[in-house]
Amino acid sequence: MIVLQLEYFLLLAAALFCIGIYGLITSRNAVRVLMSIELLLNAVNLNLMAFSNFLDADVKGQVFSVFVITIAAAEAAVGLAIVLAIYRNRDTIDMEQFNLLKW
Repeated sequence: MIVLQLEYFLLLAAALFCIGIYGLITSRNAVRVLMSIELLLNAVNLNLMAFSNFLDADVKGQVFSVFVITIAAAEAAVGLAIVLAIYRNRDTIDMEQFNLLKW
């Protein structure tokens, strides 16, 4: 039986988090930005699950992870609705051209 140590899960979560930050900073596409935010939240979920499994006998980390997943689903729905509304008005989803709130 293969037993994975905590460090492997933390390295995977750190890699996911770094990919999400890179995508968030460098992307100009709104859908790609939303996907990067989802990667960030999944990295946090992986950390919660790993620490809960290795350090805590209770299921507190798993329960908190379920709450983060529901918040991520609501964020994705609201974010996609905003992107669709802007696309209908501007015919683009380029982040550089979102100047609706400028004076």
